[in-house]
Formats: sequence, C-alpha cells, structure tokens
Amino acid sequence: MPALALPAVCDFSITNVCNAACDFCGFARDKTLAGPARFVDTEAYSRALPVLHRRGIRYLTLQGGEPLVHPDVVRLVSQTVAAGISCAIITNGWFLSRYIRSLADAGLCRLIVSLDSADLAEHERNRGLEGLERRLAKGITLAKEYGLPVQASVTVNRLVNYDDLPDTLRSLGFDNVALSYPRDEPFGSTSLVYSEDSHLVDLDRKELLAALDAIGRMRKRFPVLNPRASVAEVARYLRGEQQAVPCIGGYKYFYLDWNLDIWRCEAWSEPMGSVFDLDRIPDQREPCNACMMACYRNASMLMHAAVAATDAGRALASGQIGTAVASLFRRGVAQSLWALAEEAPKLRRLARRRKRTAATGGALSSGRPAPDRAEA
Repeated sequence: MPALALPAVCDFSITNVCNAACDFCGFARDKTLAGPARFVDTEAYSRALPVLHRRGIRYLTLQGGEPLVHPDVVRLVSQTVAAGISCAIITNGWFLSRYIRSLADAGLCRLIVSLDSADLAEHERNRGLEGLERRLAKGITLAKEYGLPVQASVTVNRLVNYDDLPDTLRSLGFDNVALSYPRDEPFGSTSLVYSEDSHLVDLDRKELLAALDAIGRMRKRFPVLNPRASVAEVARYLRGEQQAVPCIGGYKYFYLDWNLDIWRCEAWSEPMGSVFDLDRIPDQREPCNACMMACYRNASMLMHAAVAATDAGRALASGQIGTAVASLFRRGVAQSLWALAEEAPKLRRLARRRKRTAATGGALSSGRPAPDRAEA
C-alpha cells in the first residue's frame, strides 16, 4: 500500500504496568484488571516501525500504563524518531527527572503530563504518589530547559475546578492543555485508561455538558487544544443529536498495544490484526460515532476537511464528478475548516519548537548538566 498524503496518528500502549493508583484508571497498581505485567518487545517493535510508516503514520504517542516504567523506553523513542515518525510521551511525571534528558536526546518531540485537579495536593492523593507535586515541578522545568513543549492532559472528573485550573497549569510551566472525556462503559480493547466503577468519572449528561461549558470559559485564560468545533460535536453527542464528523479511527488514527496488535481505536472490541499484517489490512471507513474519546474526536474534526478533499481528488481521478462534489460538501467540512483555522497558530508554534529542539541536538549538545538522578 503506498504512503498516504494525509499523515496518520497512533497511540501506543507499551506496557500495562503503572506505579500510580489513580481512582479512575484500570491500569492502577492496586487493581487487578490489567492482568500479568506486559512490556512490548523492543526488537519486535523496531521491525514494526517500517510497517507503520508505510501506512502513513507520522505521529505516535507512547502511553501505558506508565510508559516510563518500560526498561527500554528511551530506545523506543529513538527508534521511532529514526523511522521518520514524530514521538510524544504521556506520563504521570514521577520518573521525569530520571529520563527527561535521555528522552530529549533521543528526539522526543512533545511531553504530555497527566493532571487530575487544580489542587496539586488533591492530584497527588488521587495518584497515590506522595511527593509527586515536587517531582512534576522539577521534571517540567527540566523539559522546558531541554526545549520540549509540555502539554497537560486533564480528564474531566469531579476533582477538576475549571476556574482554578489555568493558574495551576501556568504555575507548573505547561504550554497548553488537552482535556479528555470519561467513558460510561469499559473499553473493548486492551486499554484500561478508565475504570468504569469510579465515582470521580461517573458523570451524568448534565454534569458533562456543564464541564464542556467550563472548558469554553477556560480557553479564554489558557491555551486549550480541544477545538471548539470538536467540543460542540461532543455536546451534540451527549444530547443525542446527529453527528457531523465520523471518527477516523482505523483509517487515520490507530491504537497499538504491547502485543503489537493494531486496533481501530481503544474502544473497539476486536483488533484489526497484528501490526505486521497492516500492509494487508484495509482501511476501516465505516462511519462511527459510538463514543466521545477526545483524542479521536479532536483529530477527526481537524482531519475531516482534508479527508474529504482526498476522497474528492480520488473520485475526480476516476471520473466520478458527482461523488467528488458530494465529498467536498459533506456535512462537517465547514466545521473542520473552522477548527483548522482556530488551531493553526498553535500547530505552527509547536512545529517551530520541534524544529528548534532538533536544530540544537537535544540536551547533550546544549552543555547543560545532567539532571539529579537521586529522585529516580
């Protein structure tokens, strides 16, 4: 299959092990949902990278569990970058002081750190990691010194005070924030990033709609990466209204797990197959709006116009003029263009940061001292 012009995205759970005890996560250390400890095989993953690249994947996020407990996490980052794929990590931040210099030198393009509350003591209690606030502050400071953009990842839950959150994010040094929405049912895949029995994320429709309104107010005070059009689409989903943009999961967005099985998304009940068979697995284009996972919703909104244009170009090449016109006038194309216009300045700033980091060669070439490893 030839490389596709529009780049694809993949979230990669490299382990099911986590050192934290978050109330609303199935990977928590005090829960038994994740099963035996699993870590992706580094050599096998290196062989999978060309397959992912051929499928058009150019952005990959390492997640878990907690990805920084993987013994070869730095090598995974360097292999990914060497394969021509931009690599990010989402972490609870506990091990940042141990790894941030090596990750920067390996070519990490973006650091994403989870945050559960504007009250850092409350966040620390939910994570079950005493001293996490201090480690977060130090790790984020080091990341910024090494030129890495730092994004906060906040799950909508009952601990979040949206009025206070911007001040907390700013004080810690975050560049921006992306918010995710809790699921009301278990995932079908190996992912366990939400625990269905947590009171913290057992929000009803009214509470979720109120949270979306609060996010809208918050973006006036701090950069929010969830496009307004995407938030509006999620609100329509919650109200049971018709959706404008189908999910790109299984086409331009994938979930990969420690078994190297590739999934249409984390919510899907069956894998598409082994990543090593991805060259032979067709795109999953059946429209789906069965959940409100923020990462898929945001990417789907941002890519919808480009997907429609790509489909129109293929139809024109085949002489199907009517189909081409219909693709361009799909419901949701205008919303997607609006979202792109809104996010373009943020995306350009991120691109400039990545280029500057690459040009300086990471932390080792900067002459900065190595971080204190005593906290590791």
